[in-house]
Amino acid sequence: MRELKARATRGDWESSRWLQGFTSHPKAQTFYGRVATAPAQVLQDKLLFDRGHLEARKGHWMRAATQAGLAVRETVSGLPRQFWWLWTSTLVNRLGGFVVTFLALYLTVQRGYSPSYAGLVAALFGLGGAGGAVLGGVLADRVGRRRTLLAAQVLTALTTAVLGLVTHPVTIAAVATLLGLVSNGSRPPVQAMVADLVPAKDRVRALSLNYWAVNIGLGTSAALAGFIAAEGYLWLFLGDAFTTLLCAIVVFAKAKETLAAPDPVLPGAGKPAPAGVTLVDVLRDRRFMTLVLLTLLLGSVAQQGNSTLAIDMGAHGLSARQFGLVAAINGLVIVVLQIPLTRALRTRGTGALLGAGSCLLAWGFGLTAFAGSVGFYALTVVVWTLGEIIHAPASMSAAADLAPATARGRYQGMYTLSYSAATFAGPLVGGLTYDRLGSDAVWIGCAAVGTAVGAGYYLLLRRSRTSVAGAESLRTADDAVTTTS
Repeated sequence: MRELKARATRGDWESSRWLQGFTSHPKAQTFYGRVATAPAQVLQDKLLFDRGHLEARKGHWMRAATQAGLAVRETVSGLPRQFWWLWTSTLVNRLGGFVVTFLALYLTVQRGYSPSYAGLVAALFGLGGAGGAVLGGVLADRVGRRRTLLAAQVLTALTTAVLGLVTHPVTIAAVATLLGLVSNGSRPPVQAMVADLVPAKDRVRALSLNYWAVNIGLGTSAALAGFIAAEGYLWLFLGDAFTTLLCAIVVFAKAKETLAAPDPVLPGAGKPAPAGVTLVDVLRDRRFMTLVLLTLLLGSVAQQGNSTLAIDMGAHGLSARQFGLVAAINGLVIVVLQIPLTRALRTRGTGALLGAGSCLLAWGFGLTAFAGSVGFYALTVVVWTLGEIIHAPASMSAAADLAPATARGRYQGMYTLSYSAATFAGPLVGGLTYDRLGSDAVWIGCAAVGTAVGAGYYLLLRRSRTSVAGAESLRTADDAVTTTS
């Protein structure tokens, strides 16, 4: 009888036949009379509970889906059709951006060159990119956005294909420099066209969507490139060239010139340019130039993810496919967490964010000294990507805060140049250190330099309490206006 009560209490009605066996027992008559209808009642209550729980969950998911749909519509609605053609061309271009990610691995594994030489080639690529950004911006304002973009994309496609065919070390270095020049030359005209097409109130949203497309493309291309490289590295270069040429076709067919015709009154007027802040004045701004120097140092640390990381994974016997999957994590984490994490930290001070982001990025690379498996390498990428997510908007906010309102273009130009310089210095120093001192020296050095940079950021900007999200929006809008001026 005690066992029967326990079964009834916990709702164990699966053994109903066993229960019916007690109906003939005298002591069970009274109890069974109370319990006989309990199974049906319990089952009915359980069904009602499950149905109500299911309806509640259904309503929750429907509300979430409705809110997500409204958010998506608000994000993408109201933008010009030509912007979406530019967005599509950017996505296609980044989906085929195989060469830059795998260049170091290609030179060391496929061609048999040393890590120092691979770092030198990557550095020359970055040096060419610095010149390409300046040249592309000048040409976009002089000969037009569309013409500059078309020329840059066609030349990029041709140069990429040639880079996959040449074998002499001097030729490879020269072609890589030229590739950096022409490929980075397409960025200013794209940004200028977006700024020309989209009204000021929507520019931040449009440029954010374009940045989102870039990261989706980079993450996907990194994953695909590993599988393509397994069939032959030449296919990486040809595939990259094909997608770049496809972008040029889209621009040629769908994009129109957005550069406004010059005002007939201004040319020949002979009026001197208004006096203002010069580049010399920017260089004399010690606080801002300290920020630029710190950004250069941390950018050099971050560049190890595009150069030395591939070499280190190859030295541990991991394949190009495995490196591609690990590299894809960076773009995936940025796409998923950039907006919500930046929003969550928008009330934090700029100095604190830069300090925390720098240390997190540095320690993520420092963990690579202990990595030897795909899973551990993937973990390190997640850690330093979180640092990158925190650092990027905060550093943009700091640059905008320190710039005078009348000279933001020059200040932003100098700030952007720090990233180009890091693209040159990072792979070069990383390759030399790896070749002469070993991999542990690279990763421990990254941790030490990044930690020092984080402390420098905090001491420089500890009094700043600017909202990261708002400052980032201001910076993006200012850059768009500067591009069109």
